Order: sequence, then structure tokens, then C-alpha cells
Amino acid sequence: MSDDGAADAPGAASGSSASRGSSTSEAPSTRERILEAAAGILREDGVAARLSVRTVASRAGVSVGSLRHHFPTQQKLRDEVMRRIYDWIVPADRIDDTSLPARDRLVESLRQVLTAAGRGPEAREAMSRMVETFIAAEQTEELREAYLTIERDAQRRIEDWLEVLAQERDQEGDQETALPRDDIPRRARFLSTVVNGLGLERALPAQDSLAQRETETLYAAVDAVLAPSDPREPGEAGSPAT
Repeated sequence: MSDDGAADAPGAASGSSASRGSSTSEAPSTRERILEAAAGILREDGVAARLSVRTVASRAGVSVGSLRHHFPTQQKLRDEVMRRIYDWIVPADRIDDTSLPARDRLVESLRQVLTAAGRGPEAREAMSRMVETFIAAEQTEELREAYLTIERDAQRRIEDWLEVLAQERDQEGDQETALPRDDIPRRARFLSTVVNGLGLERALPAQDSLAQRETETLYAAVDAVLAPSDPREPGEAGSPAT
């Protein structure tokens, strides 16, 4: 679910101190200082904010040449900052919990994305920010790239989750239940579309049974995606298509 509130995550660019091991007293590397500076700009000005090379370098206390060495383009810098932020908001620990069935783990991982968007007033505020930022605003190339960065990251996360489950099935050695690797991107897009729709539904007036319907929808989508193969072409009735 695209949500510019993601940039509010404190310290998300460099991760928590625990994730860096016991060396919490060590000064951050040049690369980490650059990421922290860029994340600070997005946190203050929104995810569509321009990451000027000079501004980010000055804030990080590094030279423009040093920044270019680590991130040759603004897009590479933005991609890495958003990847760090969303990995902090939606960690991969749910999908790795093999004590639960695969379908339950995937549903819980998708539910984490929805949880980040909030519910009721919180979801409406997040949706309003997204409309104001990406729809009502002038459609510049920079704005387009900012949105595509978020979209690519959402796709990447879901593909990573499906890849984990595909590897588990491969290890089981049952070819009949294997997930086709070349179809993972399409299945991930389908799940992303479902999550985006549910996120919008959270922002709209709803009945008290929304949570139950949301769970039923997630399980229906996950069951379709985890089916080992679908002989129908994309777009045919019943096949998960985008």
C-alpha cells in the first residue's frame, strides 16, 4: 500500500541500532550518513520531496563526489532509502516463521502492509496525503519517479515473500506443488493490487464486518496465488491477473 507516512519511521534509513550489532558507539559510515540525510528530507518534506545532490551531501557532511560514488543517480539513492524505510515498517520475520502454514504467513505479511496504512480516520488521512501528493499535484517526471519508487518496493517485497515460499516448496521436492519462478512477478502484482484495494476500502465508510471481509479477501487472493500452476492465460476468468 503506497503511503507517504512511511517516511515518518524514525531511523529507518540505517535501521535500528540492534540491526547493526553491538557497534552502536561507532560512527556511521559515509553511505549510512547519506541515507540518514536523505531519509530526513523525506521525513520532513514527504516522499515526493526532491533529493538534491548538494542538499543531501551538505546535510550528511560529505562531498558531492563522495555521494556520487555511493549513489551515482538520485533514483538509486531514493530507491535505497525507500527500501530501508519499508523493510523497517514491514519486516520479513512473518514470512520466515515456519511454525505456521505458508498461506497464513503470507496473509500476515500482507496484513502488515495494511496495518501501516491504519484504519478509519488514520487510513483516510493517509489516503488524502497520497491523493494530494501523487494525484492532485502537478504530474512532473520527478513526481512520477517518486511514486514508481514506492511501487517498485511494494512489488519487490511481495516477490521476496513468494520466493521464500517457492524455495521451501522446492526443498520439499514435490514438483506438483512448486511455484513457477517466472510467474512470481505477475502473482506479486496481483497481490499488490488486492492490498491497494483493501487499503482504499479502509479509508471509506464501512460496515463493522470490514475486518472479517478483509481477512476473507486476503485468504482468497493468497490461495489463488499459491496454487502451483494455472494453465489459463492471464486475463482469463478465474486466473490471478492484473
